[in-house]
Amino acid sequence: MKIGFIGLGIMGESMCENIVKKHNDTVYCSDINRAQVEKLAALGAVACENNIEVAQKADIVISMVPTSDNVKQVYSEILPYITEEMICIDMSTIDPSVSVEVSEWVKAKGAQFADAPVVKSKAAAIEGTLGVLAGCDKELFPVIEPILSYMGSTVIYMGGNGKGLVMKICQNTLVGEIQNGVNETLLMALHYGISIDNFAAAVAAGGANCAYMAAQKEKLKNEDYSVAFSFQNMNKDIHICERMAAEAQMEMPGMQNVKRIYEKGMAAGLAKEDFRATYKVVRGDCDKE
Repeated sequence: MKIGFIGLGIMGESMCENIVKKHNDTVYCSDINRAQVEKLAALGAVACENNIEVAQKADIVISMVPTSDNVKQVYSEILPYITEEMICIDMSTIDPSVSVEVSEWVKAKGAQFADAPVVKSKAAAIEGTLGVLAGCDKELFPVIEPILSYMGSTVIYMGGNGKGLVMKICQNTLVGEIQNGVNETLLMALHYGISIDNFAAAVAAGGANCAYMAAQKEKLKNEDYSVAFSFQNMNKDIHICERMAAEAQMEMPGMQNVKRIYEKGMAAGLAKEDFRATYKVVRGDCDKE
C-alpha cells in the first residue's frame, strides 16, 4: 500500500523518515516548506507538488499539521480526491470535536478515518519510539496498527473516532500539572539550599518519582530551553483541554493554573522555547520583563 505523508514539521519529518525506512512500498510527501519535502526526497520519499497530488497517488494518507484549522484546511482540499479504498490517518493534536467532524467528511466518501496523535517528543520521533493513541472504528485498528508501529513502539487503541485525541489531551494536561508541581517544589528546594541533583535523587526515591523530573533534570540545571516540544504547542493543548472541560461542564482548577502559567509565558515571548521554560515563568523571570 502506498503511503502519503502531509506535514513535515519537527515531529512529522522524523515520523515520515521512519516510514520511508521501514515501509516496502512508495512513500509520497508534501509540506508548505519545500525544503522539508526535498529533505525527505533525499531520504527516499517521493516529493509531491501539493497535498492533492499526495491524495491522488496514495492508498493511505497520513497528516501531521499544527492546528484544528490546518487539519480542516488539508481535508477540505483533498476531500474531492478521497476514494472508497482509501484510509486517512490524522496524527495532529487538535480538538477532538473537530477530528470527529473531519472523520464524518471522510466516511461520507466511503473511506476510513483514524485519529492517532502521538506522545513523547522529538527524540522519540527520531528513534521511532513514540506512543501512538488511536481512535477509529474497531475493525480498522488492526489494519493501521502495523503502519503506526513504524513510528511508535507503543500503539494503543483508545476507542472510536476522537478518543485518541481525548486521551492525548488528558495526557498532556497531566504532564502540565506534573510539570508545574516539579517547578514549584524544585524552586522551593533550591531556596532552602538543596541542589537540583539532590532534589531529583530524593524525588526518584519516593512516591513523587516521575518521568518528567528524570528527563528534564540536566536541561533544567543547564538552563537549556532548546526545543524538543514547543511552549506554544503545549499552550495549544492546554487550551484544547479548557474547551473540552467546558463541553463536559467540568471544573479543572489544576488545568486552569497551568493555563495561566502558559499564557504568561506566551505573553513574555517564550513561544519558540521548549515547554520546560515554564520553569522560568514560575521562577518569576517573566515578572521582570
